[in-house]
Amino acid sequence: MSIIKHPEQRVGVFIDTQNVYHSAKNIYHARANFGNILKDSVAGRRLIRARAYSVTTETGEEKGFFEALAKIGIEMRLKDLQVFYGGAKKADWDVGLAVDAITAAPKLDTVILVTGDGDFVPLVQYLQTHGGCQVEVVSFGRSTSGKLKEAADDFLDLDADPRRYIMGFRGGSRRPSSRGAQNAPSEMSDEMEKEMGVE
Repeated sequence: MSIIKHPEQRVGVFIDTQNVYHSAKNIYHARANFGNILKDSVAGRRLIRARAYSVTTETGEEKGFFEALAKIGIEMRLKDLQVFYGGAKKADWDVGLAVDAITAAPKLDTVILVTGDGDFVPLVQYLQTHGGCQVEVVSFGRSTSGKLKEAADDFLDLDADPRRYIMGFRGGSRRPSSRGAQNAPSEMSDEMEKEMGVE
């Protein structure tokens, strides 16, 4: 489907941080360049809000990562990582991201969802039908739900140019793990500030 992108379009970007982070790790053994992802998602249009959803851990190692996102104009929405009896961990922002996108929709022409998670298909359809918004999806194609790609008005496949969207890309990749990006562990660490593509 052909879509229109013009400079006066009001754009909101909603980033499923864990999904993108773990997709890059699973496919490329590397870090996603969130700076370039944001820039190319917006594509010269009028950015109203960019918001990323993530979790905090007890160690706080992700603080630099969050600060780096803030430096490039991304507002953070955070919640504590839940650890259940037996060691199971949960960090689900799907409902929060969906509510924020629906709430913002009346002030936007385009909603950009940076995720490959097929659970967002009903959100895409709702925003198109009831919000009157153009909905674009940005993610690594190899770990993105086919139904999500089909539902979106436009899909930016980060796999199409890994040199731009992966930090220190060396030309290698591997198949995503059987667990998939959306079910991967939620902790973020190891020099996360560098993962943004900003110094």
